[in-house]
Amino acid sequence: MQQSNNDIQGYKENVIPFIPDGDFYFTKGVEAFQKRKFDTAIKWLRKAIEAAPDNPLYQCQMSIVYTEIGAYHAANQLLDEVLQSTNDQYTDCYYLLANNYAHLGLLNDARKHAEIYLNKAADGDFREDAEHLLDLMNIDEEADDEWEFDEEDELLVYQEAVFHHMESEEWEKALPLLEEMLALFPEHKLIKHDYTHALFFSGYPDDAIGMELDVLAEQPDSLHSHTNLAIFYYETDRMQEYKQHIKTLLNVYPIHEQQKLRVAVTLARTGVYDLAYSRFQKLGKQQLKNHLSYYKWYSITAYQLGIPSKALSLWEEGCKKHPVLADDEGPWNV
Repeated sequence: MQQSNNDIQGYKENVIPFIPDGDFYFTKGVEAFQKRKFDTAIKWLRKAIEAAPDNPLYQCQMSIVYTEIGAYHAANQLLDEVLQSTNDQYTDCYYLLANNYAHLGLLNDARKHAEIYLNKAADGDFREDAEHLLDLMNIDEEADDEWEFDEEDELLVYQEAVFHHMESEEWEKALPLLEEMLALFPEHKLIKHDYTHALFFSGYPDDAIGMELDVLAEQPDSLHSHTNLAIFYYETDRMQEYKQHIKTLLNVYPIHEQQKLRVAVTLARTGVYDLAYSRFQKLGKQQLKNHLSYYKWYSITAYQLGIPSKALSLWEEGCKKHPVLADDEGPWNV
């Protein structure tokens, strides 16, 4: 017997459509995490956060996934946002932050957050873990440990100063600080990448390229080496070598926002504006507002692609946050 259109319409009216909500995506994300399928877990949890951006539980779980894959900075950024948006109500965030800082070697920050957690949640789920973490940092806390904490604080001071000079392209100020850092903290590999970058733009391209190639020989997958060498070769018109490194970057999608920015800026600086623009669009502005390079190169990219209104908006916002950017006279003068 053939059904009429009216019958079919009646059935359709009685069907309740399935519309996934945040809890559905969150559950799928947790299931993937438990199976150690971290890429899948991140995709589901992103959907959960998009569906319910004010639910701190989703962001906390995402931070745990980031911690598991070693993206400690990205994890901490989420946890800080949760604490800020909930007025410190999610006290577990303090232990998770302490754990991440310990992995990063920032022991003062690890200690501080573990102590805050115990003060706020004496009977919390992570009480034993926090106490154990503090015990580990208290073992033999005499001269050697005090020196280590002092060194850590000194490194952070250097890093903050170098970051400011590098973002402002003040190479003559960054270079001597980086030379001191190489001598004081030889175990910190990232310092050498900043050093070669400052060296190149200080007028020593051959030395910079040679040093970066030596690092790449030891670490063939180094993102920082590939971004630096792509820029170095592009600036020196060695296009065959440039293409080798830029091709590598096209297949790289980092998790950490600062690394994502590094790839986007490299694409923009070397004229690959269409791909740079798509990378910039996916960046979290709140996590990068202290980066002058974000506003500068995103604005330049938008202008080069014929989107002047967006370029101007980005440039004006960047100049408010970073007045030195105004010295560049706008994206149209690049």
